Amino acid sequence: MADDAETSAMRVGNTMSGTVHGTSMQVGSVHGGIAFHYAAAPAAGTRPDQVPKPPRRFVNRRADLARLDGLRAEGASAVLNGMPGIGKTSTLYRWAHDNQQHFPDGQLFVDFAKLRSTAGADLSEALVMCLRALGVPEERIGSGTAELESAFRSESAKRRLLVVLDEVTEPGHVRSLTPKGEGSIVLATSKRRLGELVLDDVELVELDVFDPAAAKELLGELCGRATVDADPRSADRLAELCGGLPIALRIAAARLHSDRLTLAQLADELADESQRLGRLTVQGADTTGVSATLHLAYRDQSEPAARLYRILGDLPGVSFDSGVVAAAAELDTAASTRLLADLVDAHLVHRTDDGRYQLHSLVRLHAQETARETDPPETERQIVQRVTTHYLALTTLADLTVRADRLRILELDEVLHQPADRIDAMVRRSPFAASEAPGRDAIGWLEAERPNLMAVLRAAVRFGLDRQAWQLAEVLTVLFLHHRHLADWRESLTLGAEAAHRDRQPAAEARLRSMLSRPLLDLRQDDRALAELETAIALADGSGHPVLPGSVRELLGRYWDRRDPERAAAVYRESLEINERAGEARGAALARYFLGRALLVAAEETDEAERQLRAVYEEFLGLAGKDGAPAPDRRMAARALADLGRAQARCGAEQEARATLGRAIEELEEQQAFHYQAEALEALVELVEDDGERRRLLERALTIHRKSGNPRAAEIQARLAG
Repeated sequence: MADDAETSAMRVGNTMSGTVHGTSMQVGSVHGGIAFHYAAAPAAGTRPDQVPKPPRRFVNRRADLARLDGLRAEGASAVLNGMPGIGKTSTLYRWAHDNQQHFPDGQLFVDFAKLRSTAGADLSEALVMCLRALGVPEERIGSGTAELESAFRSESAKRRLLVVLDEVTEPGHVRSLTPKGEGSIVLATSKRRLGELVLDDVELVELDVFDPAAAKELLGELCGRATVDADPRSADRLAELCGGLPIALRIAAARLHSDRLTLAQLADELADESQRLGRLTVQGADTTGVSATLHLAYRDQSEPAARLYRILGDLPGVSFDSGVVAAAAELDTAASTRLLADLVDAHLVHRTDDGRYQLHSLVRLHAQETARETDPPETERQIVQRVTTHYLALTTLADLTVRADRLRILELDEVLHQPADRIDAMVRRSPFAASEAPGRDAIGWLEAERPNLMAVLRAAVRFGLDRQAWQLAEVLTVLFLHHRHLADWRESLTLGAEAAHRDRQPAAEARLRSMLSRPLLDLRQDDRALAELETAIALADGSGHPVLPGSVRELLGRYWDRRDPERAAAVYRESLEINERAGEARGAALARYFLGRALLVAAEETDEAERQLRAVYEEFLGLAGKDGAPAPDRRMAARALADLGRAQARCGAEQEARATLGRAIEELEEQQAFHYQAEALEALVELVEDDGERRRLLERALTIHRKSGNPRAAEIQARLAG
């Protein structure tokens, strides 16, 4: 019987003829009841309204929303991109909600992030979803991407639709889902730039972080205006610590509510960089944290790009170029540029208008956090060492470009990794040598890189790279001799002197401590300046260096200039004797110059001071380099010219003094010696009778002193006010 039953079952046939509309099922023997559950497609002609509701508290983005308005008027589609957490999706939701009247046939929405999380979901599924939403019956939808695209074009041709696509990853997603109807557009968000879509007349709209005012406005909306108005300073701090990133601001506001914190308490918590990302997470909802959001973008990178991302987190400084990145990652410049382009495309790195690169403050912290979790413990020190070596070589080349015969303690061949007889050629091939004004370009580069150079110096000290630290501090001084950033100058020389002491380099320590007296005197810290000079003299005299004792005494004379001109003159004569004995032409010229200044202060020796200053002006212009070729020191010549003008004024030759000071002011500006230009401007004020001109001269001097942080600015401001 069993065999007969099996044979009978095998003979059962199940056929279907004709055209079938809708769902069908073919079965054999059925036991029990059957229930069918399926979603009916919307009826043809229905108006879909699928875009989610925008956040209730949505602020700013006025310019971005206005740009989308303009694109809609032109019938142009757009892709919004920007760093993770920037608010791309919220912006699209807001715009779609406010512009429903322009799309009478409805709004379609596809979340590609959700589609990707569903096994097997792809562009075809997105097209099917849109066709269903437009009321196309299942039997007419078809299959295969090409057939589905054709059906979507046909169904959208006579409609005015908005299609919103969230988190697209491929240009094809936008192309395939662009509706054909007149006045229809597609708006999409993407983590990538999708620059290829420009060829399809799709606009790329990049969202930026909020400026401080907009960030504070969002905090007010989320936390209550009264809360922000009650403590605006803490609100400003919180906005800054969140870097203007909308998701960070929203999470901060959520923590204020959930943890019952004040603005000041949360700002104090976030001030600790090592804890900031961990505290920008709502308890029990890790996936809404800033770190989790950034990790999604990091996870999508190739291994080489991910490695470079982690390296960038450990890179000291606020901005960088591809050369620095190549040095840090031990790559060639072309490879580092390609990987940087990948990270820029993912909005993990920002490319500035001048071609440099930056990390958002929270992205940098995430890159550091990821590096700690991924890379060996010694990795950061190795990166800092490579970057310090890179910057030290470039800064030394800049220093040599500005003034090759300046006194230096460091060994050039050690720093530049070249034999001594090849260093001149290396300087001639340096990045600064190709321009018409190499010295000015070198100073310009140092000024632009100053924040990075200071960060590198601090990192070198932190990792115990003492030899490189004091060498960098020494060559960096050339910048501060031209642009007097007093706080940075003081810090760099302090760090450098301490590093030289740890490195047991008494000559280097003496040089740096004596130079440290310069910013200290400008900052009116005279007692500390004298202590540094006394230590420097003891170190220099015991170092065996032939010229250093003379240089330190010249700097000691600057201290006595303010108190005892005769003692200053005596110290300068000592310096002159040491330099002449060592055959140091420029050092001797400097000693003679400052001796002339000291004589100028002593009113009874004004004629002698004028003669000295006139002679030393010519001496600076007539200096020769190591190879005997002319190497005039135009910066020091301009300083001598300014003091000559003062001497002429003391002698009663006021008309001649005005002309001399006017020339000196122009030449000092040409040499970027702005501190001394300000001094010359103040000297000229005393020779000018017109009140308007006197005020203009003082205002120019005030601007210079303010920029350098010189306390002299307050005195000039008071004089102008009076």
